Order: sequence, then structure tokens, then C-alpha cells
Amino acid sequence: MTPRAAYVHIPFCEHICYYCDFNKVFLKNQPVAEYLDALEREIELTLQQYPTDRLETIFIGGGTPTALNEDQMQRLMDIIKKHLLPLTDDTLEYTVESNPDGVSPEKLDIMKAGGVNRVSFGVQSFDDGLLERIGRTHREAKVAETLAHAAKRFDNISVDLMFGLPNQTLEQVRYDVERALRLPITHISSYSLILEPHTVFAIQERKGKLPLPTQDLEADMYRLMIETIEAGGLHQYEISNFSLPGRESRHNRVYWENDEYYGFGAGSHSYINKTRRANIAPIPHYIKAEGLPVRNETPLTEVERMEEEMFLGLRMKEGVSEQHFEAKYGYSLDQVFGQTIAKLLPRGLVERTATHIRLTDAGVPLANEVFAEFIGEAEIEEQKTDQV
Repeated sequence: MTPRAAYVHIPFCEHICYYCDFNKVFLKNQPVAEYLDALEREIELTLQQYPTDRLETIFIGGGTPTALNEDQMQRLMDIIKKHLLPLTDDTLEYTVESNPDGVSPEKLDIMKAGGVNRVSFGVQSFDDGLLERIGRTHREAKVAETLAHAAKRFDNISVDLMFGLPNQTLEQVRYDVERALRLPITHISSYSLILEPHTVFAIQERKGKLPLPTQDLEADMYRLMIETIEAGGLHQYEISNFSLPGRESRHNRVYWENDEYYGFGAGSHSYINKTRRANIAPIPHYIKAEGLPVRNETPLTEVERMEEEMFLGLRMKEGVSEQHFEAKYGYSLDQVFGQTIAKLLPRGLVERTATHIRLTDAGVPLANEVFAEFIGEAEIEEQKTDQV
């Protein structure tokens, strides 16, 4: 098995949002040119050491990739064109993550000319008060303006929305979804707020200054989002993702299907040769790295890969394919997780179709509880799995 996808990390931001815990830095006075040189070096070395004959998806994320100026964006596109695009064909999905107020028509043109065919906008909300509260710099009117420009160049546009925000109401959630559905989009990713350590929100929460919705209200928000998005014509295909038919995020499916992928850039993660790797995160150290800028490596046992197959695959609405699992690992699902599945079925948290094991509607809100059931529960001997 060789990597099917490539993630490229651009860690620069013009503003740090209050909830964000990704590897990122303020763009001002950063060594962007040197970073892009180091990024190209890493891509070259990685492809030499871990070659693949075909990439199906490329995803440029951050940080904020569109924080780069036009010349820097052109340099990034040239790097991808030289090293990664030759490994693709005309079925490629090539996404760039964007901020609504950080991408000019000129940058969109550079991205389009570079082969990008999908753009994902971090909208989060259309309520100007909420946007200010969470540290976003764009406003509702800018979203409509930017997406109008994008729609002239791209026919595959995704937006991110958030719920469970400070003082957020059900009506605000409903408005966000309905407003998004009036835009020229093909995909919505919907995430609840997670308090990450060392963020502004985490500090406010410790001080008792972060009025978050109750768990019951957050659950109501999630159900409302599902109902409203699906009523608008986008189907739910994963716990947090909705799309028009045929417009699912193929890049994210690589993660959920537990397939291998490259991760390029400071702080990025990769999965190659049954080993998960994390890159050096501080930008100066990443730039100065000799050889591959890998911080640590975690080889996975066969049992660990099977466990990941379950808790990643169950995120998808279709669930885990029994045939695919057996073809991949040489064991049936029942041989490995029969007791766990038998325990979950009568609780109504998972169900068996003719081809898959999947979460039920009742199981989706309790997904993390279901996922935990598969950890440490594989019934085959480690010594035996090493021979597969």
C-alpha cells in the first residue's frame, strides 16, 4: 500500500482565532520564502524515500494558505505542479483551504491556473456578532462577495460551519445553515466547538468567562443542522460532513478509510508504510532540518490498524465494509471484533447491513463511546497478526 493523498501545511495566519490549536504563527515577519524552499525539499526527499505511482487528492491547509501573497501563492503552486501533479490524473481532487477575507480574485486565478479544482472556506458563522466573539475577521457580507468570485472559477466549493459557540442560539444555527445553502456550494463541514489547551477560549473558560451552550442544547444544535442541511439537498455522508451527490471530500475519505497519505510541512502528520509520523512543528527548526523533518515515528501493529479501521470508518454514514476489512487484513470483522459488535447491536448503537457495520441514528451522538468499545478489544493474538 502506498500513499493515495498528500496534505500540505501552510502554517501562517494573519490573525489567530480564539479556538484554534493548529500549528500556526502570525504571518508578519515570518520567513515565508525559506519555508517554501524547505517544503519543496521535504517533498523531494519524501518522494525519493517513499515513492507512489498515483495521488488521488491534494489538500493544502493551515494555518491559512491564502494568507500568502500572490507571489508566494504562485511559488507554492509551482512546487505542487513540479512534484505532485505529475503523480495525478484528470480525476484529481485538489483543495485549498481559504478564509473569506483573505483571498483576492487574483489569488483565485493563480490557484485555478495551478490546477486547484476545489476550495474550502472557513466561514464558521454568518452572524457578525458571533464571528467577532470567536476571533474571526470576516463578516457575512464578505462571505457572499468572496464566494461569488470563487464560483466564477470553481464548481466545487465547501464551507465550514461551527456550533456550540459562546451564547449561540438554535435560531442562529438555523440561520447559518439556511444562509449557507443559498450560496453556490457543494459541501458543508459542521463542527462543534472543542476547547483546546492554550487557546484564548480555554483561558476564558478557566476564568469562568466563556458562556457555552449546555450539552443538551449542543445536541439540539447538531440535530437541527442535520435536518436543515439535508432538507436543503445535501446528504450527510459522515458525522460532520454533508454534500451534493458525488461531491464528498475524497481527501478526507482517505483518512476515514485508514489509507496511507503524505503530510508535508511544519507540524504535519503522515501515514506511510504502516507508520504514523509527525513533523517538527517550530518553523525555524523545520527550515533548518537536515534530511526529512520528522519529529517522531509510531509504527502500528496489525491490531492497532484494525482498531483504527473501525473508529475511523464508523465516522462514515455507510460504515465499515465487511468485505474490504477482510480483504485488507485477512480476517473477518466477526473474527476480530465479534464480541464487541454483539454487545453494541442490542443497544441500538450500531447496525448490520448486507455489506457494512455502521452507526445507527441513535449511535451517532454517542459515536465516541462506540469508538472506544473497539480499542483493546481485538480477539486475535498479536503474534498471529504480525504474520498477515
